[in-house]
Amino acid sequence: MSGTSEGPTPAADLDRSAVTDSHYTTYHRVFEAAPLAMAVVSPEGFVVSANTALGELLGTDAAAFTGRSAADLVDLASDARGWHAYREVLSGRQARLRCTRRLKHPEGHAVWVRVTVAPLAGGEPGVLLSVADISGRRELQAQLRHLQMHDPVTRLPNRTLFFERLTAALEAGAYEQGGTGRIGLCYLDVDGFKAVNDTLGHRFGDRLLAAVAERLTHVADRTGYARAATPLVARLGGDEFALLVEDSTGTEQLADLAESALKALEEPFDLAGQRLSLTASIGVVERHAAGTTATGLMQAADTTLYWAKADGKGRWTLFDPERNAHRMTRQALSSTLRPAIERGEFALEYQPLVAMEDGRLNGVEALIRWHHPQFGTLTPNRFIGLAEEDGSIVQLGRWALATACRQARRWQLDRPGEPPIFVSVNVAVRQVWDSDLVADVAEILAETGLAPHLLQLELTESAVMGSAGRPIQALQALSDMGVRIAIDDFGTGYSNLAYLSRLPVSTLKLDGSFVRGFQYEEAAKGGVPNPADEVIVEAMIQLAHRLGLTVTAECVETSAQATRLRRIGCDTGQGWLYSRPVPPDRISELLLGTQTYAVGNP
Repeated sequence: MSGTSEGPTPAADLDRSAVTDSHYTTYHRVFEAAPLAMAVVSPEGFVVSANTALGELLGTDAAAFTGRSAADLVDLASDARGWHAYREVLSGRQARLRCTRRLKHPEGHAVWVRVTVAPLAGGEPGVLLSVADISGRRELQAQLRHLQMHDPVTRLPNRTLFFERLTAALEAGAYEQGGTGRIGLCYLDVDGFKAVNDTLGHRFGDRLLAAVAERLTHVADRTGYARAATPLVARLGGDEFALLVEDSTGTEQLADLAESALKALEEPFDLAGQRLSLTASIGVVERHAAGTTATGLMQAADTTLYWAKADGKGRWTLFDPERNAHRMTRQALSSTLRPAIERGEFALEYQPLVAMEDGRLNGVEALIRWHHPQFGTLTPNRFIGLAEEDGSIVQLGRWALATACRQARRWQLDRPGEPPIFVSVNVAVRQVWDSDLVADVAEILAETGLAPHLLQLELTESAVMGSAGRPIQALQALSDMGVRIAIDDFGTGYSNLAYLSRLPVSTLKLDGSFVRGFQYEEAAKGGVPNPADEVIVEAMIQLAHRLGLTVTAECVETSAQATRLRRIGCDTGQGWLYSRPVPPDRISELLLGTQTYAVGNP
């Protein structure tokens, strides 16, 4: 008899089956009791089973999750990057996904969760989804961020948050999707706040800052009413505040905001029994957001705030590109002055000094020019003040003095049989104080071989009048050496002829404002000169002559002026009637041609 019999089940197989069932039961119990919210997800992305903790976290019975899309439960499809990573984990091409999501609880409040998706252990198909509630941590982080981003005194956004908002507003995406594409800023500083702190104490100062912040916030809220957004009010530090306007409509809006802020702060403050009035200064900037940086906007605002302070405080000032360009040019010139001297970027031009009696060229004034590689040829009014401020005038003045003396000596040698002309060089008072001018002049005259009487030094009236001590001693020593001393721009400062008599001066140069009054008006208006100017100038010339001084008239531009100046006894004329400042070779041509100038009709 043949047949087949399965026979009894081996004992080993029975034991293995029992262990597997027991392992599954244990795993299931652990899965259910685990405090961490979890779900087993199939390779297709559907929930196979979910534990009680997940149901409690999401406010739904865990059994209801079975068969649902796991991605929908925890919002994994909300961004393309997260969705792609999730699909990669499901397919086994990526080991793990971890992300943060904000979910809405059925009861209405938000729940922040940390989602982790990882393959199941033992190579089982599918993944394990775990969800941790991090709402408490997020709330703590938010509280810490608020403390970090807000000023404790005024409770306003601080400098860090302000720049975060400003930078975000200037990003291309912030204004390309709509709005005006413009941005505005009012940069405010409380006038005289340091005095408040010093006299009433820092605690009172803090109360005042808080009160200022409250008023500025009220102004911003009132301004933002019926607009898309309310201006951001921030305290940038100390007594400085900012009002940031995103999607501004133009300078008029910013001007209205600044004016409202000033008016709000003009009302007296009643704090701790003290009644206090204050003012503020505001720099206003408004421009296209495109091409603007946070640093550039703040620099413009800071500059404009400085203008408001300099213009008298208690006001707002609008950013002016031309005024700023002048300031930037001034800074650029100041920073390159000393290197420019060493690089030889300076040159001298010379303007004739003509005898009024016979029209002969008696001397020249040396006028410095800066051939700047970026800004072109600059006249002294653009850089001499800067040189005096930073002290480079000493080095520049010595160079000009040596160059002019060397040139004057060369003209003398080129015309051995003719009377030599003198050269007049401007000297700043700082050259007297910060250097040994007497020693410098003596050394330069010795090096060049120029006779002392062929050098004239010009100092402004305001620099000499009222001086004492070292400047007077230096002038006296130079005069004793034989050097001529001239007072430039006479008539614009002290005009003290009695004091002048005690100075070692040989020449007065009348300021051009007097000479301009000598011009005849148009024939249609009668052609009558200004008699007052003539009387004043004639009186100064007569007094100067009685003191043994010669007189040079600056800014002589017409033959009529020259005629009248000659008639009242002026010795020397200088101005465009004779010549503009010219290079040294042009003076050489004039000298070789024995140049004389028309002296006008007697």
